[in-house]
Amino acid sequence: MHGSLVPVWECSDWPDCYGKPVSHQAAGVGNTEFGARLDGSVSHSRTWKQATHLYLAGTLGGLLVLIVVLNWRGRRETQGGLGLPLLLLGLMVFQALLGVGAAANASKPAIGSTHLLGGMVTFALLLWLWLRERPQFSHAYFARADHLRSGAMIGLLLVIAQIALGGWVSTHYAALACSDFPLCQGRWVPLMDFANGFALLRGQGETTPDTALPMAALTAIHWMHRLMALVVTLYLSWLMLRLMRSPGYVDLGLMVGVLLVLQWVLGMSHLFLDLPLVLAMAHSSGAALLLLSMVLLNYRIRR
Repeated sequence: MHGSLVPVWECSDWPDCYGKPVSHQAAGVGNTEFGARLDGSVSHSRTWKQATHLYLAGTLGGLLVLIVVLNWRGRRETQGGLGLPLLLLGLMVFQALLGVGAAANASKPAIGSTHLLGGMVTFALLLWLWLRERPQFSHAYFARADHLRSGAMIGLLLVIAQIALGGWVSTHYAALACSDFPLCQGRWVPLMDFANGFALLRGQGETTPDTALPMAALTAIHWMHRLMALVVTLYLSWLMLRLMRSPGYVDLGLMVGVLLVLQWVLGMSHLFLDLPLVLAMAHSSGAALLLLSMVLLNYRIRR
């Protein structure tokens, strides 16, 4: 950041990075005509992170094209046709467009949050495709659990909703809005501004171009993430107990329980240890694993 809460989007001229083909060459870009147009200095560490993200995204896009081609060539042997690979490729194109939009509008929280959610959905669909094409999963017999079908889908949707709220917290830097727990600013229900906190079409940290986003709006974002965490925990705990009592699903019940505990430990540690980046990344990874468990559960029930 350059002295504000507005995020800096490094390497916005992809596939180059500040006019250079390799990100480490951007170290001296501040002395160039390109660098003179930048608001502040170029961060070497951030350029590498951003460039690595872009290169990995490009590689994933190429692999998805290859998957579509291979599925088309072997369409008689695949388990579910071309629909899912084409959906993944379309989602990747959408993600690329969002990335371009995020580069051009780095201060728009809605773009960054949607980009994060799109990445999680891509992960979930890739997992489903992998399960579908693995013989040991696609032809395996799983114990019938029709009584869990709707419950598993609700669990999946709740986890996705919580991930979306987590992205909204992250893009607003709202993790600092409540530094105490279980209270928030010393209250169970603090002063909150939901209208501004969840307004989609606005810039980072502002209600209008000249008006800063009030603290009550950030508090509303953080508080809703906490409330949703409680809802998800209670629901998945109930679902875990049902899984533990269903033959053939005990392993998934244990997985859900362990991941719930892990997420709470990471969340509390993240809060009380002053928001270290490594714990923030671990918390996001835990969310991805919880999503993985819901995808596995829904796939197994539908087999």
